[in-house]
Amino acid sequence: MEWQAGQDRRAAALRGPGPKVTQAVHAAVETDAVVIGAGPVGLFQVFQLGLQGITAHLIDALPHAGGQCAELYGDKPIYDIPGVPVCTGRELVDLLLRQVAPFKPHWHLNTLVSALTPRSDGRVLLETSTGVRLLARCVFLAAGVGAFVPRTLKTAGIERFTGTQLHYQSLPPDLDLAGRHVVVHGGDEAAVAHAVELAGQGRAARVSLLHRRDLFQAPDALLQRLRQLREAGRIAVEAAQITGIITSTAGKRLTALQVVGAQESPRTLPVDVLLAVLGLSPRLGPIADWGLAMERKQLVVDTGTFRTNVAGIYAVGDVNTYPGKRKLILCGFHEATLAAFAAAEALKGGKVALQYTTTSARLHQLLGVAAAPTTQV
Repeated sequence: MEWQAGQDRRAAALRGPGPKVTQAVHAAVETDAVVIGAGPVGLFQVFQLGLQGITAHLIDALPHAGGQCAELYGDKPIYDIPGVPVCTGRELVDLLLRQVAPFKPHWHLNTLVSALTPRSDGRVLLETSTGVRLLARCVFLAAGVGAFVPRTLKTAGIERFTGTQLHYQSLPPDLDLAGRHVVVHGGDEAAVAHAVELAGQGRAARVSLLHRRDLFQAPDALLQRLRQLREAGRIAVEAAQITGIITSTAGKRLTALQVVGAQESPRTLPVDVLLAVLGLSPRLGPIADWGLAMERKQLVVDTGTFRTNVAGIYAVGDVNTYPGKRKLILCGFHEATLAAFAAAEALKGGKVALQYTTTSARLHQLLGVAAAPTTQV
């Protein structure tokens, strides 16, 4: 089934690209480079740094690589990648992950950079939301239009249940749902898929899918499965909007949602676990507070090096601006290449010789490939 194949791809993406996600530590980890943003440009930045012999730590707010390309264009065609006539966003990310694999970046997924502080010795100290501290000789901001974070519910008082009864985008894998009523809130493919999966697993006592209308944006195969589960009484669809919450007497537990439909009186919907799947939105976040020169919420860079106004900090892709800037993936690839050369020369204190992956034995060794045999005449 086409829908199931898409689910398999999504599950593989959520498991991450393979490398182990770095766990929180207290002492600062010293490294040559940190790349913030694991979209296509961030991934290619890691590749170009690898060609210069520079190992990088890679940070992204999402639980998987791909950024905007995977989130907004996962199954949509892209036609302007050089040498690739057509591919989906997810396919492009898969290709880039294969390309970057020889350089074994240190992954920090589901992680935000909360602070970035240039030091007097020229290095940059980064602190993350997971407690990891990195001391880098150079930093590359490939954050696109910002970190993708879940859209949150604005219902008064509900935020205090985040992480216990309220979860965004996905449920913790070890969450005990036995005997519980799970309400999935959302109307797109991801919300429907979560509800269908939960009903199929049978882990919860009851599964409800809450959306303002009894109309969902999802592939036909997934909608057909939803209909089957509704008819079997394993999913209840609630066409309503949340207007408030009801809590226990002590206010420590969320017990029900106050909802109202288009043509009905307000009512209550019991809930033990609420999964809000409302999509993701980009936020520039603390980047604006790091003392970097900005113009219309974009970082100003020098086009010879793609360095910002702070030594050792570079910006590539949609996050930067300069005269003639075009927000295209292929332009970001060009910027990442020049930024890698500039950083390598800054770190090594001299000119870096241009080498070609076609002929350079050194690059072949870094890539882990055998040199092409030479033709004898």
